[in-house]
Amino acid sequence: MTADPSDGPGGPGGPGGSQLSTKRERVGWYFYDWANSAFSTTVVTVFLGPYLTSIAEKAAGCVDNACDDAVIHPLGIAIAPGALFPYTVSLSVFLTVFVLPVVGAIADRSPRKKQLLALFAYVGAAATAGMLFLTGDRYLLGAALFLIANIAFGASVVVYNSFLPQISSAEDRDRVSSFGWAFGYLGGGLLLLLNVAAVLMKDSLGMTTGDVARYSIVSAGLWWAGFTTIPLIRLRNRPLLDPPPAGVNRLTDGFKQLWHTLKSLKAYPLTLFFLVAYLVYNDGIQTVIALASQYGTKELLLSDDVLVPTILMVQFLAFAGALLLGWLAKRYGAWKTLLGSLVLWTVIIVIAYFLPAKEPLLFVALGGGIGLVLGGSQALSRSLFSQLIPKGREGEYFGIYEISDKGTSWLGPLLFGLAYDTTRSYRVAIISLLVFFVVGFVALLAVPMRKAIEQAGNTPPARL
Repeated sequence: MTADPSDGPGGPGGPGGSQLSTKRERVGWYFYDWANSAFSTTVVTVFLGPYLTSIAEKAAGCVDNACDDAVIHPLGIAIAPGALFPYTVSLSVFLTVFVLPVVGAIADRSPRKKQLLALFAYVGAAATAGMLFLTGDRYLLGAALFLIANIAFGASVVVYNSFLPQISSAEDRDRVSSFGWAFGYLGGGLLLLLNVAAVLMKDSLGMTTGDVARYSIVSAGLWWAGFTTIPLIRLRNRPLLDPPPAGVNRLTDGFKQLWHTLKSLKAYPLTLFFLVAYLVYNDGIQTVIALASQYGTKELLLSDDVLVPTILMVQFLAFAGALLLGWLAKRYGAWKTLLGSLVLWTVIIVIAYFLPAKEPLLFVALGGGIGLVLGGSQALSRSLFSQLIPKGREGEYFGIYEISDKGTSWLGPLLFGLAYDTTRSYRVAIISLLVFFVVGFVALLAVPMRKAIEQAGNTPPARL
């Protein structure tokens, strides 16, 4: 099999990678986005939030959605049932703050990245499929399984992202990253399409809305596990650029390397500044993704027959949007295109706040706007960050980056949960997210991107 044309002295076969990347390997890499996006789409974005909330409301004794004074007591703490899911998301990501950077450091010190990818992917998929038993008032079971699945998901994506500099050159990275995101949204959207069909046919299938939600969640775990086999077959382990001494325990060495990574960030202050900007604005993006269905059902009073097809539409528009923003990045530069997408996100949040209840057409139009900027803003963030990493340290740096990647925001859900818990208003909760996009835009605008890439020892692309 011949090497990809983009390979060369400055590409993945050059200093940043020890073996040439092939088209076959890249396609395998794309398929992990296809596999794991089922979890982001079907579980986090659509079904688990409303389903887990309904189980918590049942445990609290709510009648006909009347939960103004109802509380549940997970681990002895009194909270509103509607705050359980955002709090659980926030807790899972708080835990990943400690886990993911260590996973990245271990990945950089292991010649068996594929095996690490398999471990985390299959653990996450198993926990997701285990939600088959999430029935009755078992909200603690649902919260626990989601904690395991979301942490494993984040860990697997750390390892997955660390392959990006090895399979693409600096000039080609925006395109490869954008295509990976687009491929992921296509895969996640396809499974969601099947689940939408089940929602629309639930009466003829003799199933309740809760049954459809539960089986849809389980289907995401099976999809995730099944399609993970493709990247595991096609991706290749590569020799380490800087292997640890013989006899060194990679787990303990990973913890030590994490400390060295955090200290070394002082030598790359512009990389750190970009990372802070990304953690802020992407926390807002991930919170919108995770809690859109809860906002739609509980505040806008939309049925699953409206909500689920709209989110399905978002997935396919995100596929097109990722390719569109990738094209704009090639023409105008990734940094400028990303800044423009954050302006659009700010407009979307303001519109969501004023959106009237029981107006499905307006909700569909808003979903269209989200779809067009969703995939591209995340894909360009990943490709830009990959150029700010010193060669040979991709895993450990992406471990820090992944703290706020797909499904792993925590400040946003925490703020959303606190706002709702305090005011019992989902509109107040959604408008509170505006701060993430405004602050993130200002911080990203302040990063001198060309200088930042050169500071990390890399060559900037022609357009930024």
